[in-house]
Amino acid sequence: MMLNLLRPFLRDRFLHLLLITGAILMGIAPFHFADLPSAIDWHTIITLAGLMMLTKGIELSGCFDVLGMRMVKRFASERQLALFLVCAVALLSTFLTNDVALFIVVPLTLTLKKLCAIPVSRIIIFEALAVNAGSLLTPIGNPQNILLWGRSGLSFLDFTWQMTPLALVLFASLLVVCWFSFTSAPLVYQAHEKAHPWQPRLIWCSLVLYLVFLAALEQKLALWGLGVVALGFLVMARRVLTGIDWSLLAVFMVMFIDVHLLVSLPALNTLLTPLSQASQMALFASAVGLSQAISNVPATILLLNYVPPDRLLAWAVNIGGFGLLPGSLANLIALRMAGDRRIWWRFHLYSLPMLLWAALVGFGLFLIS
Repeated sequence: MMLNLLRPFLRDRFLHLLLITGAILMGIAPFHFADLPSAIDWHTIITLAGLMMLTKGIELSGCFDVLGMRMVKRFASERQLALFLVCAVALLSTFLTNDVALFIVVPLTLTLKKLCAIPVSRIIIFEALAVNAGSLLTPIGNPQNILLWGRSGLSFLDFTWQMTPLALVLFASLLVVCWFSFTSAPLVYQAHEKAHPWQPRLIWCSLVLYLVFLAALEQKLALWGLGVVALGFLVMARRVLTGIDWSLLAVFMVMFIDVHLLVSLPALNTLLTPLSQASQMALFASAVGLSQAISNVPATILLLNYVPPDRLLAWAVNIGGFGLLPGSLANLIALRMAGDRRIWWRFHLYSLPMLLWAALVGFGLFLIS
């Protein structure tokens, strides 16, 4: 059991890179070890931990395997299947976070390749783009929104309302591109359907705990909600707690510390301080550009030291998830799961034009709304 828990930490190259970066920053940035725990946004970590538990519970129940395999037989063409998977992963990302939505849908997509001939790599690329478009809608759709929501003081519905125009336009645009990127050629199935048993008791337990956790978040009782979720799975299904990739939480904790060390650098502070007085266009461009370089989650963490958690920042860092591979951690997760070396450069054929379109449309919408 201990080996299973430690294995993700040993294999997570991104976590190792963050640790090395932190060690280098400790050598050049002024800091005190006692200040490092307070550099971590614990509300974000607690929310992520709860959502990861709930998602793993739903995954282990077998619910998505059963529903997916039954529904996919109803699609006659490659285009219909691709549109369904893109819509499904976008919808899941609005309440399960973009990362965990991919952990559910991408393995299902890879399984479908065994049943019929589909351009699986291209579908996974669109799934990665879809979670960036879908997850920006709600405050629990992705880590940067969790952070912005916690700092903004807005209610769940108010935060969702401010993100709705951008989410609708980007998702509609993605569906149009998806329509033209896949053919109407009929699907030819090559294997018989297999039985996929599921566990109704676990799925109902997960759904009830999910509602409890959402209510706790809304009432600013995140830690109590996490305790209830953990205790529920400890009693009902311990394998949920041991099956989680806990290294993902470590990644975000180290990110917070690395950004804290970065902010401590006098040179960087001098460079970013003028953003507090910058124009809306300059701030928007800076947030999108910084997301391309260091990913939108650490970019959000960094920029919140200089600008308020308002709609402009929320739109900009979510748009920054498109474009280059580091723009969003979800991009890395999806492409790594695909297991195709060529997918890494093919991804940018779609993501870079999407970034340009999202930035132009997003800033235009912001000005008129």
